[in-house]
Amino acid sequence: MKFGGTSVGSAERMRAAAGIAIEQGRRRPVLIVVSAMAKVTDLLLDTLRHAEGGDRAGIEENFRALRARHEEACRELLPAEFQEAAMSGIGELLAEFERIAGGILMLAERPPRSVDEAVAIGERLSALLIAAFLNSRGTPARAVNAAHVIVTDALFGNASPILEHTREKAWAVLASAIEEGVLPVVTGFNGATADGRPTTLGRGGSDFSASILAAALDAAELWIWTDVDGIMSADPRLVPSAIVLDEITYNEAAELAYNGAKVLHPRTLAPLVDKSIPVWSKNSFAPEKPGTRIVAKLASGRQTRAVTSMARVALVSMEAAGATISGTQVMARALDALARANVEVLALSSSSYRQNFCFLVRGEELRAAMESLESALALELAHEYLKPLEVDENVGLLAVVGEGMRGTPGLAGRIFTAISQASVNIIAIAQGSSELTIAIVVRRDGLEKAVRAVHEELHLGNGASVS
Repeated sequence: MKFGGTSVGSAERMRAAAGIAIEQGRRRPVLIVVSAMAKVTDLLLDTLRHAEGGDRAGIEENFRALRARHEEACRELLPAEFQEAAMSGIGELLAEFERIAGGILMLAERPPRSVDEAVAIGERLSALLIAAFLNSRGTPARAVNAAHVIVTDALFGNASPILEHTREKAWAVLASAIEEGVLPVVTGFNGATADGRPTTLGRGGSDFSASILAAALDAAELWIWTDVDGIMSADPRLVPSAIVLDEITYNEAAELAYNGAKVLHPRTLAPLVDKSIPVWSKNSFAPEKPGTRIVAKLASGRQTRAVTSMARVALVSMEAAGATISGTQVMARALDALARANVEVLALSSSSYRQNFCFLVRGEELRAAMESLESALALELAHEYLKPLEVDENVGLLAVVGEGMRGTPGLAGRIFTAISQASVNIIAIAQGSSELTIAIVVRRDGLEKAVRAVHEELHLGNGASVS
């Protein structure tokens, strides 16, 4: 079971998360993975930025806030006789973070390896507190740093697991603890290379950590605990009639996560597919609610399951200035540049004899994308073989997802008509060969209207899509 940042965001929420683990632990062996307390990762990263900029006052202010929050949680969470040991552990972890921040202050730069080691402190603090509380309640528990279990490559900031080596360590460290009757409380989000260098799995990577360990340990199920009731047919803030989906497939869940739904980390499901380990998305604030079950295949496929959206995106357009350069070659080099910058392409569209094309990236990745593109295509831009790159940040992404859309005539037309009737202009369209997702780029100020129009047209609010 994985508990997200809001699910461990205070002493009260930690107590509730531990209670869920204790209850389930009476029925079967349990392992839990924990995030940092809500907003703590942001605070850690902000502290490192202050360190890079030489701002000692900013470092000290953030450090005091970090210490105060965790010490307060410790005092509220634990009986007096357990507090001294926990406070000592908090002090040791904060000293470790202070050491790394001090090094960055001296260097005036943030090496990716140091950042990964530092930001994992948030999860390690959560694991320490929750394990201490479980022990105080008579449930033997042990905080485990995932750097000692999850083996990754050396792509700092967004590492990928090496599953064979991870499996060996998971059985040696975690399965043996479970066999001894100890409940492991594992840090999410982080790992280490085979030679021990700390890494992280990308923002939101605690989900991914949990699925890696579930696959490595042949778990019966994976439960993802968040602050929402499950995966919904749309963002309820945009669509009041949105409903919780009772079941969806791995593919549908992955597409929804990739295109903006915030319930799961986009890479979460990949390790589970081969073993068909089911996943539950549940609300730790309302554990009695059933949540959403994610499985390999549904007995009967509905055409469309959900519509999701993403507002913080940017559309980058490229066009050859003439026939001197091949548009296909430019596209290949552009995609290679984006891959090297670790930038994900959300949608890609190409058309016309002028060999122009456009692609959509997340807003927070735009700077890295542009720097990499301009470096890779510097010669073509300098000699005007390519027109200047155009960037449009006044756009939003809408994605319609459903396994049953494959081969359904007229469905795309209905979606486009619904958006048009809402007086929203479509800028670009992309659909993969699997027909699992239709991605549509619209003006940002029309995104919410478009989402509501599509949700209503496809009758997603009544639990069944159109025939």
